[in-house]
Amino acid sequence: MTDSNPSFLGRITLAVSAFFRILGDGEFAAAVLRVRDGGASAPTTASTPTPAPSPAPKAAPAPTLKEASPDAALQLLGLLQRDARFIDFVEEDIKRFSDADIGAAARLVHEGCRATLREHFTIRPVRDEAEGSRVTLQEGFDASAIRLTGNVVGKAPFVGSISHRGWRVTEVRLPKLAESHNAKVIAPAEVEL
Repeated sequence: MTDSNPSFLGRITLAVSAFFRILGDGEFAAAVLRVRDGGASAPTTASTPTPAPSPAPKAAPAPTLKEASPDAALQLLGLLQRDARFIDFVEEDIKRFSDADIGAAARLVHEGCRATLREHFTIRPVRDEAEGSRVTLQEGFDASAIRLTGNVVGKAPFVGSISHRGWRVTEVRLPKLAESHNAKVIAPAEVEL
């Protein structure tokens, strides 16, 4: 840490001490106003040296948040229900079934879910190395695609082992929906006549 670039905690300490000094010392308050307005620097007194205020750091622009349309998620749920009876399986109270019955049902749901995902998405691993492989992450690695876990200290390069390769979607092939389609109806009720 240098005097011209104090740490975050140093800036907090400076702000709190300046706040109380401004309240109790009118001359100091006037000098701070002059500095803020681009005038001469604040005079220092012999009893207490006054550090020159650092220029305020430029605020990073707030990230733009985009509103997600639920239609694609609802469409995927509908496809998983149609092909794998996913919602029926998840909503079923399985306490009364044996492990063998649950396993048999899970196998069918798994096969249907897998077929649906493969039909409508191209999914690839984020990392090609096998789990357990040692890797080095250089500065500037994509933090949205790689999450560091464990004892994370310091800065890149980081050396560690892949505990999960991650997944990324490289292509989406959801069917187009008619304007009148109600995506909130994931599976229509069935009435047998």
